[in-house]
Order: sequence, then structure tokens, then C-alpha cells
Amino acid sequence: MAQPDAPYIDGPIAGQSLTFELGNRPWQNPPQFNTVEETLEYYIPRFLDSDISEQLMDVIEMGIPITTIANAMQTGGVMQGYHTLDVGILVIPVLVEMMVFLAEEADIEYRVGTEDDRLKKSNFNDSTIALAKKRLKEKMSEKEKVEDNIKKDVVEETEEPQGLMARRS
Repeated sequence: MAQPDAPYIDGPIAGQSLTFELGNRPWQNPPQFNTVEETLEYYIPRFLDSDISEQLMDVIEMGIPITTIANAMQTGGVMQGYHTLDVGILVIPVLVEMMVFLAEEADIEYRVGTEDDRLKKSNFNDSTIALAKKRLKEKMSEKEKVEDNIKKDVVEETEEPQGLMARRS
């Protein structure tokens, strides 16, 4: 019978299941495509494949920004060892333009992903904004009144220091 306090010497090292030998991962080996041109020759025929383009248009139609799709494609290409990260970053603008072209040809509304949603015009009219400002000013003035009353109470409650070390006025 084994003792419960005995150390387990033959056990796995912590994190051992998370490590692999160097070179066993596709991104740890030299890439299949070394230049932007070679990489584009890999991606562009895939856009022209009808099955892939239909799926791509479905994703774009769902409202996923095209830049997000392009980033996912190039990240997948890096992880599969097709190209390096720097080549993938250089390919992204071409992938975006290709998807924009395909979406326009299919007459699909799309989001590129470079729009700044914060700059869109608000749905509030001027009277609603003016009313909100007025209420905010009223609340601020009430808060200032309460703070002034608290300060007066604190000043009134403080007594003159007495004792041997007290300062004389």
C-alpha cells in the first residue's frame, strides 16, 4: 500500500503537455511562399472558387467587417506555414480590396472595418441635448449647495485648539 505523503517522482513536469519539439509546428519551419506575389498567387484563386466565394459573401452579408476577415485569413496562413507574418501584413490590403470588389459585384452591403462608429451622427435632436444639459446644470448646482452646507457645518463645529502646544492667534 502506497503512503499518501510519499512524493511522486515519476510524474509529468508541469506544463509538459503544452510544449513541443522545436520545428514541429508549421510556423517554426520556413514558409511555403516567401514574397507577397507568391502569397497572392495562393490567395486569389481561392477567392475565385465558387464554394469559397459563396461562403465569404455570406460572412460579409452577416456584417462581419472585411478587415477582420482578412486578418483572420492571413493569421491562418501564418499558422499553417504558408507565409511569414510580415508578408501576411503586406497582403492584407490586397485581400481587403479583393473582398470589396467581390461584395460590390454580388451587390452585397459590406463594412470595411475602417469606419469610426463613434463619429456617426447621434440619434438625439438638439432639444433633447439641451434638456439633458439643463438637468445636469441643475444637479451640479444642487450638489454645490450641499457641499457648501457641509463645509459650513464643519467650520462651525471646529473648536479653537487649547493646551500647552496650541498656537496663539
